[in-house]
Amino acid sequence: MIKFKIACISLLVMCGQIAFSQTKTLSGTVLDDTGAPLPGASIVVSGTTNGTQSDFDGNFTISANSDATLLISYIGFITKKVIVGNQNTIKVQLEVDNNVLDEIVVVGYGSQSRADVTGAISTISADDITSIPVATADQALQGRAAGITVLNSGSPGSAPVVKIRGIGTPNNSNPLYVIDGVISNGLGDLNANDIASISVLKDASTTAIYGSQGANGVVMVTTKNGTSGKVKMSFNTYSGTQFTTERFDLLNTQEYLQYAGELGLSPTRANIASTTTNWQDEIFTSGIVQNYDLNVSGGGENSNFRISAGYLNQEGTIVETGFERYSFRANSNFSLGKITIGETMSVAFNGQNPENQNGGRSLIEHAIKMPPYLPVYNVNNLGGFQGTNNDQDGQDAENPVRAQTLGEALNKSVAISGSIFGEYEIIEGLKFKSQAGLQYRTFNNNRFIPSYNDDSLGATNAFRYAQITKNSGTLQTIQLTNSLNYEKTFSDVHNFELLLLADKYENKLTGINITSQNPISDQVDQVSLEQATLTSNSSETNRIGYLGRLNYNYDGKYLFAASLRRDATSRFGANNRWGTFPSVALGWNIAKEDFLLDSDISNLKFRGSWGVVGNDAIPDYQYSATLTSNFNYPIAGANAVGTTANGLANPDLKWEETTMKNIGLDFGFLNEKITGSIEYYNNTSDDLLIQRTLPISLGIHAGTITENVGSVETKGFEFSLGYNDFEGDFTWSANLNLGTTKNEVLSLGLLDEFTGGSFENQDISRSVVGEALFHFYGLETDGIYQNEAEVAAVFTAPGSNDVNTDTGERLVQPGDIRFKDLNEDGNITADDRTVIGNPYPKLNFGLNLNGAYKNFDFNVFINGVSGNDIYNTNIYDLEGMNTLFNSSTSVLNRWTTSNASTTIPRAQGTPRNVAISDRFVEDGSFTRLKNITVGYTISENSGLSKYISKLRIYVSGQNLITFTDYSGLDPEIGNSTVINNTRYEVGIDRGTYPQPKTLLAGLQITF
Repeated sequence: MIKFKIACISLLVMCGQIAFSQTKTLSGTVLDDTGAPLPGASIVVSGTTNGTQSDFDGNFTISANSDATLLISYIGFITKKVIVGNQNTIKVQLEVDNNVLDEIVVVGYGSQSRADVTGAISTISADDITSIPVATADQALQGRAAGITVLNSGSPGSAPVVKIRGIGTPNNSNPLYVIDGVISNGLGDLNANDIASISVLKDASTTAIYGSQGANGVVMVTTKNGTSGKVKMSFNTYSGTQFTTERFDLLNTQEYLQYAGELGLSPTRANIASTTTNWQDEIFTSGIVQNYDLNVSGGGENSNFRISAGYLNQEGTIVETGFERYSFRANSNFSLGKITIGETMSVAFNGQNPENQNGGRSLIEHAIKMPPYLPVYNVNNLGGFQGTNNDQDGQDAENPVRAQTLGEALNKSVAISGSIFGEYEIIEGLKFKSQAGLQYRTFNNNRFIPSYNDDSLGATNAFRYAQITKNSGTLQTIQLTNSLNYEKTFSDVHNFELLLLADKYENKLTGINITSQNPISDQVDQVSLEQATLTSNSSETNRIGYLGRLNYNYDGKYLFAASLRRDATSRFGANNRWGTFPSVALGWNIAKEDFLLDSDISNLKFRGSWGVVGNDAIPDYQYSATLTSNFNYPIAGANAVGTTANGLANPDLKWEETTMKNIGLDFGFLNEKITGSIEYYNNTSDDLLIQRTLPISLGIHAGTITENVGSVETKGFEFSLGYNDFEGDFTWSANLNLGTTKNEVLSLGLLDEFTGGSFENQDISRSVVGEALFHFYGLETDGIYQNEAEVAAVFTAPGSNDVNTDTGERLVQPGDIRFKDLNEDGNITADDRTVIGNPYPKLNFGLNLNGAYKNFDFNVFINGVSGNDIYNTNIYDLEGMNTLFNSSTSVLNRWTTSNASTTIPRAQGTPRNVAISDRFVEDGSFTRLKNITVGYTISENSGLSKYISKLRIYVSGQNLITFTDYSGLDPEIGNSTVINNTRYEVGIDRGTYPQPKTLLAGLQITF
């Protein structure tokens, strides 16, 4: 009886439960974090297979019991649980998932989950790239990741210097740029708003797959694609002003005339005391910067698209410099069954008004040298400007305003780049992909200078005829890639990915250079046969490569990656055209072990890699004997133009090879609230491609031959640490990255040294075994001689008292700089030179702070370097006092018999006072407030939400504060390679165009 009662009660309860939880149909909408519809979201009844997906408008319907729980998810967003209850309609807004372990990282020829990555990869998001308004996307890399050094220039349209883990070669050490799988020459033509993410590959495990081109690291850019659903349209714009406030403290007219009189070099020009021209203020100006970007994206079930157009106009802070760019991009993808076809295409029209560096001297150098008593303009002079007359002014500086503004200089280019690919899934997990990439660029650099005479009394700088220069050319690159990729998981724990690939790269460059004069008119800017020169050039580079790569992981815990690449290049002869580049990497994801599963450690991964990468970054045809047709033979007392041997053949040229070793540890705590990584790397570059000077007796016109000699070691540490708090009304994050790098020459073969940058016919830098590449090398100062006895104490060797052989006068006197006699031979000679500076920072750092409170957001970004030296050639002009150039006010405190307590030597002292020495070397460390931004997003509950899904306004400032002890206008000094040689410049300031301060306001709208 009791059993019967229990059964009846149970039946009644079950019936009541069934009646209460009867099935019903719900409708709902899924939105993303901005409030826009999210198509393709997954909606599943928890514990069942009952599920559906949201449509193009984010809407869905599903049948479920009232006590059921819905799991709503979408890739990149946090899964949300919703209890059905008595609801009939549901509106769900998903939040972005900030868990970096789920991040998909773009690697060479594919992508991986961040948790499975074994190599050294830094990823920079679209938000980080666009948080600082920049003209070129590579400028946005600065300070964003450890191991990346970016030195920006203030000159509009100029590409920054980007180095990954320092430099390990005297040749081109720029990284390889890859945009959507296609090798590119840089990011200068790319609209930053079109970028989805940037991955920086830093070790052999990630770069060896690019073989011959990965030795200096790889910057991989992925551009934005559309998503399925409603068509979205976004408009972004900002506008503001740019300016510079730094100036050298120079002599005014009265101080200058006093100084000149004390030197006995008073100018003879009449009526000069009443004028004072601040030549720095004359060349510096404020400029407007404005940017507009419009993009439209969308898609259907089997396709997506995104098209965009952008316009950038940046006026420079030096008169009549600027940069203008129109950019257009279209990306699309289409799927039909097992076939996927996609394309990317971009076009950029660029126009740059460059800084005109006449005679290789910057406008800043001319400005600090010019006499302050001269006016800028003089209508009585041909051309309308006033300049120096060497007889009257005692110097030959050039009017910088005339040098920049008279006539016209315009560099124009059209760049077309893109790719098309097709992918076919042969069987499940096995895909064949074929891609063709194209880069085509035309450039036209035109310069027109009308005739001028800067002084009717006999100017130092004058030209009787109009000068016309036209340089034009084309660059064409075609890349073809075919690959097979197979991914398979066995027994749920063995995960394999195998890639086989073949690619071909072809690059063609042509150029025509024409100069002529026009003695008749200043109104015609076309070339003619009058005093004409004409040259043309062409070159072609071809590479072919084959790659095999295997990635394996066991249950996400134990990771293995290996690759092998074979490459051939046309830059070497047949003897050594092919190179082999292997790599291997191991990883252990300790956080997935059972003993850590329930701990606060959300990520703990140890990884290491080893591999070899190659470099062929030398001019074409160095392996072959060449001829020159511009050689003069003395025949019958006159010169006859003929042909002679230009360079020797070297068929044994081969690859530079860099062996890379990397050890890293990634960590995360408290569900990735705290994240970070530690890296150590050691790279050794062997068989460096260096030009060796040949004996003159060989009669070889080029004077050098390229050979494989020597090796360089580069090593350092990298550290990153982040904190993320995304809970509550106030959310914030902080990310710090630090990087060190040190390079040392291990061997130079038969060479004793090779030199780098020079100044006033003196070498500034060199490379020798045991020291850094291109360190500063010169005399070491030891104060100032105060009396004759101090001079005699140094110059003790017979005949070593530094005497002028023509006059018999001793050159070194009290008031001159005392240099250390390091070899203690009783004389100061070139043998006393030593290392006087290192241009490479001991530490690079970046700190990024983000915060938000309700609808407000802010960003503070700080970056800098520490421990590097700068060779400041401006001091030569400002404090050299060997010519009557204008000078720094510090020369008023120069050494005299009555002013001995000073660091400035006497005026017109021994020529050795301006020899290459540590007198011109300064600490280049700086910390810069790179960006500060405050924004406000209009609430989604406002009346505007009917028409737009996002509206944000913001104000921003860049480079507003810089902390540095450097005396120049900007401590951020880049480097460059001297054309047609391996002489390299690092950290030499020749009057560098300073970076501007910027104030702007912006608007972002999404419809």
